[in-house]
Amino acid sequence: MKLTKKRKEVAGKVEIGKLYQLAEAATLLKEVTTVKFDASVDVHIRLGVDPRKPDQALRGTVTLPHGTGKTKRVLVLCSPDKEQEAKDAGADYVGLDEYIDKIAGGWTDIDVIVATPNVMAKLGKIGRILGPRGLMPNPKTGTITLNVGAVVKEVKGGKIAFRVDKYGIVHASVGRVSFSPTMVAENASELLHALSKMKPAAAKGIYFKSLYMASTMSPGIAIDIKSIKGL
Repeated sequence: MKLTKKRKEVAGKVEIGKLYQLAEAATLLKEVTTVKFDASVDVHIRLGVDPRKPDQALRGTVTLPHGTGKTKRVLVLCSPDKEQEAKDAGADYVGLDEYIDKIAGGWTDIDVIVATPNVMAKLGKIGRILGPRGLMPNPKTGTITLNVGAVVKEVKGGKIAFRVDKYGIVHASVGRVSFSPTMVAENASELLHALSKMKPAAAKGIYFKSLYMASTMSPGIAIDIKSIKGL
């Protein structure tokens, strides 16, 4: 694909083969983002794990200190006795059968689904819709719970879910281009330390193989993982 003049200019600001400090990369990212909207800032972390093995298929959550900059739309599927708690916590949609039917009809205009244990059996018929989109409630991400109010507040406050893909890579959003470099760096560091704590005992060799940061349609910036304290 032919690069525009502007893309060529910003691409030239990122040295090929150079490993940047995390804070340095977060600063440079602002200079190489060319889109006119407030782009998402993402990190791509290649881990030394074998996702085909259940004990190495990492999945979890982390609360970013500065949030993601995006307001997440939360659906809570629960029995009537939990509905008010979910609404008070700020859930965008609350109910059960009507939303299950709506999803079965193709509606997926949501970012996170929280469900109480007693309604999970009803979600079976929409599992094929929710699963591929990463929307299926799961105990590992804390989205199957009786404490729906607390979980909704966490999600709205910057809690994100992450999982390693079949190539051993974790992709996650750690903010927006409008964030300060310090905010982006601190969010990324929080995610990396959460992954560090989850290192499987069976994972041998180098755990953090590579780390790249990029915004929407910007060139990727390689980061020196050794420069991040505590990893």
